[in-house]
Amino acid sequence: MKTSIKPLFPIYQVDAFADAPFRGNPAGVCFLMGHQPSVWMQRMAREMNLSETAFFMQTERGFRLRWFTPRMEVDLCGHATLATAHIIWQSELVGRDEVISFETRSGLLMAKYLNGWIELDFPAKMPLPWLVPAGLSEALGASPASCFRSEADCLLSFGSEAEIYALRPDFGALAQVDVRAVIVTAPAQAEGIDFVSRFFAPKMGVNEDPVTGSAHCVLGPFWADKLGKTNLVGYQASERGGIVKVDLLDKERVALRGKAVTIFQGVITQDGVSLS
Repeated sequence: MKTSIKPLFPIYQVDAFADAPFRGNPAGVCFLMGHQPSVWMQRMAREMNLSETAFFMQTERGFRLRWFTPRMEVDLCGHATLATAHIIWQSELVGRDEVISFETRSGLLMAKYLNGWIELDFPAKMPLPWLVPAGLSEALGASPASCFRSEADCLLSFGSEAEIYALRPDFGALAQVDVRAVIVTAPAQAEGIDFVSRFFAPKMGVNEDPVTGSAHCVLGPFWADKLGKTNLVGYQASERGGIVKVDLLDKERVALRGKAVTIFQGVITQDGVSLS
């Protein structure tokens, strides 16, 4: 039976910061063959209903990349960038020996393929001491040892990883706190892991993000200062869980390393492009 519906854009779901399926953080990745308005990207991200969906387009200088949660466009997303780089190499748009350049709202971001790992060159964000915002401890159901701020996000440090695993936030109350997102962290007990973390962002439409690359732009400098080392390994202690390797390149940049697995691919049809 013939159909008049023509496929347009390839779209993928990739588990980022994972070395096996159904781990790490799932991201949508859409390869745009032509310009699409922001409102369409937002609707498609809502349709995918993942923490982030990435939209990329090839340019003369590399690739243009944007990220959307189901609710809003964001300035930076590590796991969806890693997932996009994975798809670009998998699709042979560039060779694995080539560095990928992404033009983004956070400036130029680079990705390399190194011995089975994907390395992202991202901005480093050292958090500054801060008072715990009103209502935050109550929403988390726990009081941190210390509090820090990084742009619109809050970083809370706890004394043990058991406290991190035990957190059961009231997400409705957390969405009312005057912060964009909350990173919680503590020193790790397991050998080979330096710190554990979790990431909550109900205000962005993501109650808990499984593995958050951008949070490690903050966690890397924070733990490097505390532990006196520049090469770190973090474990994000969500239900799915994932490993992120963090290397401080200098005061301004960090290298994030992870793996990725493609779960499925499909196409967006002509009907899916309609804004009616």
